[in-house]
Amino acid sequence: MSITPLPSPPVEGLLRLRMSWEEFLQLPERPRTEWVDGEVLVMAPASGPHGASTVRLGALLMTHLPGLTIATEVGVFLPRNRLRAPDLVAVERMPEKGWITEPPVLTVEVLSASTRSEDTVRKSMEYAEGGVGQYWIVDPDLRTIDVLANAGGSWDVLAHLDDDHPSAEIAVADHGTVPLDLRHVLGT
Repeated sequence: MSITPLPSPPVEGLLRLRMSWEEFLQLPERPRTEWVDGEVLVMAPASGPHGASTVRLGALLMTHLPGLTIATEVGVFLPRNRLRAPDLVAVERMPEKGWITEPPVLTVEVLSASTRSEDTVRKSMEYAEGGVGQYWIVDPDLRTIDVLANAGGSWDVLAHLDDDHPSAEIAVADHGTVPLDLRHVLGT
């Protein structure tokens, strides 16, 4: 049997639909969705390289931050009644039911063409305002990782990794230190 792959998703693969909170709660767990300002943001599944980078980074965080719970695509409530689902989140305690309501120690977004501006502009501001301790932005296209620390609702740059400076030791509050290597995360 021969299988013909579907074409790649379009770059503008982020779909915005007006929907009430009650309607949002009726959606199935897939596809990937977030709820912002009365809109549901529907995203295509992640690509293979995106998913592989997320898994490698998640494993690294689990190894070096054993006192934290590391999870992928878990809903995080943020100010102004927003529910986001970062690629990775690190929390001191995962709620037994529902979504995360306390500020995460760390959130990670691996950028995709369709979500780049959402992740770097809107989510960045929302995570800072919501008290997220650190925000890591992995950019496979530019081959960078930016590690940001919350400074009272805005971000300070702790580290910028690129091909010229591919590694750094990142202290995550008092939870431990992560040896971060761009080549390992991107699988190159």
